[in-house]
Amino acid sequence: MGTAAAALVFTYGTLKRGFSNHPLLQELASSGDASFVGAAVTAWRLPLVCGPYRVPFLLNLPGEGDRVAGELYAVTARGLARLDELEGVSRAHYERLPVAVDLAEGGGARVDGAVAYFAHRDYAAELWRRSGGKGYPEYSHAVADGYVRRKDRPQGQTFLEQIRSFVSSQS
Repeated sequence: MGTAAAALVFTYGTLKRGFSNHPLLQELASSGDASFVGAAVTAWRLPLVCGPYRVPFLLNLPGEGDRVAGELYAVTARGLARLDELEGVSRAHYERLPVAVDLAEGGGARVDGAVAYFAHRDYAAELWRRSGGKGYPEYSHAVADGYVRRKDRPQGQTFLEQIRSFVSSQS
């Protein structure tokens, strides 16, 4: 990358290669604002669950769930701003928090300075309860089956309202 990476971002859901939001990372890569570092797995167990419309959420509840597989990207400040926008950070959809990951290649080197987009703390515990305390080790295509893109979801309800109605419904 021509400009220095501002952050290492661990992606575990729709931003991964082959999933619906990956074109944003491809766009950032073409402008020099993102580059693929490698496959990675969380150093600690963390719950990965699906919310409304099979949207994936990593929950900041260390010790629950599994070590989660994903991809690590180096991104510039401009790239990080675009990801923050996608993840609704200013709208309390997700929050960007530190995460320790181990790289899959080269003997599993520990990367301590990475960040990930976690479910916002306002509803994370409710999502875990709604998921019956069961998570996934990976957001695979099978897990993602039934995912509905943002533009195809019912209009007239905010994402937070969709989460609220999901957590209050029966599984």
